[in-house]
Amino acid sequence: MGNFNNLEVWKESRQLAVRVYAVTNKGEFIKDYSLKDQIRRSAISVPSNLAEGEESGSQKLSIKYFFIAKASLAELRTQYEIANDIGYINTEDYSVLMENMTSLSKKITRLIQHRQNLIK
Repeated sequence: MGNFNNLEVWKESRQLAVRVYAVTNKGEFIKDYSLKDQIRRSAISVPSNLAEGEESGSQKLSIKYFFIAKASLAELRTQYEIANDIGYINTEDYSVLMENMTSLSKKITRLIQHRQNLIK
């Protein structure tokens, strides 16, 4: 605990947020300000909550923030699926980012489980 820059999930979620910005800066997405902004906020929330949790100074508080990060990731996945359904995302971008989000969600779950085991 104490150095969020060392968390692999934080590094991956930061890269994911950057990719989300790139995808939402193309095609029809550019014109849909509300969905674009909401997806970007969700994407930024994931690494932000991971960082806040890691720096919180308490295992229990860290776990709480990690759950919030995981929930933000679920929100992002939902919005991303809707954007795909309405044709804002090409097939390649959709597949790559969905795979990243699914993998990241599993890694955050494992981090939560690990931290929970430390306080038992």
